Amino acid sequence: MNGKTLWLLVFFGTLIWSAINPHDYFIWFLEVFPALAGFAVLVLTRRRFPLTPLVYLLILIHSIILMVGGHYTYSEMPLFEWFKEIFDLQRNNNDKVGHFAQGFVPAMIAREVLIRKNVINGKGWLNFLIVCFCLALSAFYELIEWWVAELSGDSATAFLATQGYVWDTQSDMLMALIGAVTALLLSRTHDRQLSILIKMPNQ
Repeated sequence: MNGKTLWLLVFFGTLIWSAINPHDYFIWFLEVFPALAGFAVLVLTRRRFPLTPLVYLLILIHSIILMVGGHYTYSEMPLFEWFKEIFDLQRNNNDKVGHFAQGFVPAMIAREVLIRKNVINGKGWLNFLIVCFCLALSAFYELIEWWVAELSGDSATAFLATQGYVWDTQSDMLMALIGAVTALLLSRTHDRQLSILIKMPNQ
């Protein structure tokens, strides 16, 4: 079994599982849609712009996080309910994992695109632009949550997953920022894979 086949099996296996009796199908669709949209983009660009194995793996992990969150909702994910009870926490913090990934994974995607398209020169400016992109993406996602809440009313409560925390939006963006900065620690591994990919024929 090659890597692509395994990737597809894990992706669609998790997707099918998440769609079986989720907490709420409307919330499931909202949470899973970014993974489906991302998959569509990967299919459309797989030949003219294939990605490094590292980025494909990170996209898969992020998709799994989204699908698990869609199945349970982020505020009722069982593992973090257990953490909540064990550590006497006031809320289920599974959504913070999702927002960390929202910074981490897009940072690596942005890094790959910016380097391969020669968009910017200089490591410092590259890292700065990556972090800015992830913060902008996080802010835009918060706007989407607001718009969904305005349009759907009470049914969006589980999608927002604020759980009564007044600083939820700001802490979500902070987690995305931490994720983006942390992702830059993978730069050397990413650079090695990029050098191999760029040397491949038809690239």
